[in-house]
Amino acid sequence: MMIKVMSLLLFWCFTSQTVSLIIPRRYESIINFGNSISDTGNYLLMGAPAYPAVGKLPYAEAFDLPSYLPPYLGVANGSHVRNNGVNFAVAGATALDPEFFYAQNIGWTLWTNSSLNVQLGWFKKFKSSLCHTKHDCEEYFRKTLFLVGEIGGNDYNFQFLAGATIDQIRPIVPLVVGAIVNATSMLIEEGATELVVPGNFPLGCSVVYLALVESTNQSDYDPTNGCLKAYNSFSEYHNEHLKRELQVLREKYPNARIIYADYYGAAIPLYLAPKLYGFYGGPRIACCGGGGPYNYDLSAWCGDPGSTACENPSAFVNWDGIHFTEAAYRYIAQGVLCGPHASPPLMP
Repeated sequence: MMIKVMSLLLFWCFTSQTVSLIIPRRYESIINFGNSISDTGNYLLMGAPAYPAVGKLPYAEAFDLPSYLPPYLGVANGSHVRNNGVNFAVAGATALDPEFFYAQNIGWTLWTNSSLNVQLGWFKKFKSSLCHTKHDCEEYFRKTLFLVGEIGGNDYNFQFLAGATIDQIRPIVPLVVGAIVNATSMLIEEGATELVVPGNFPLGCSVVYLALVESTNQSDYDPTNGCLKAYNSFSEYHNEHLKRELQVLREKYPNARIIYADYYGAAIPLYLAPKLYGFYGGPRIACCGGGGPYNYDLSAWCGDPGSTACENPSAFVNWDGIHFTEAAYRYIAQGVLCGPHASPPLMP
């Protein structure tokens, strides 16, 4: 089995920026929290429409787990997922509870009320199905990788789409980061010892923001990657705040391994040199959308009447204006799994 794991990881890491041999850390299951970046069906099982598209976690494949993570709402009991893991992520989920957004009079923007706290509640109820005694849970969680997100991006997305400015949203960053850190702390208290906590993607490179702002002032764009400088700076602000708070958490829980996944750093090369990665369709144009300079139209989202999909999604970085294509996610996953975009390294 270890030979097979090694061969899979070498395949995964061969095209990454790190080419040195990696000895994998062995995980027997994954427990995931987050939003549409990693939802494998919870959003649909709640009766929501098919948009946004839900993907499958690449980590299960890289770690040679039996199958992709099943959605929590589709699992009858823990005995069926003990040797694989379970996914609590819900498309559209936020780190902050819905009450925050309703208090800001933008509750209408939410896609779901299944915030990070709701997902943690699901985990607490489901825990007894995964393990029974304290010793059993310690042994099980010792070989389990917990992914706390990506989460938090929607907290900003919904406010930006409602018309808020960067200056208006910046003060809530500590609240969003605090919710993520508190969730990480709670999972450690529940027995988690290996946790990955991702940062934000570069918002300024996202098609939805490029289309939303559509600035005619060239000084608003980074000449090296064509992205909106102010929005990328905002993402970096969130990420720096998160990294500082995670370091505090490491000092509080020295026996836990808390890994920061640098999604920003893993994604930005796709915009700096897209053709190097095979993205000849353009890094800042949606493969599936309703037209316009970025092929993104709020009135004709991907899958809606009036939208069309490109013939070769793997040639594009962006899928639907909000999410990456599977090909882009593969490079981002490689950067986290194989280095150098995880701190400390995910598989030292």
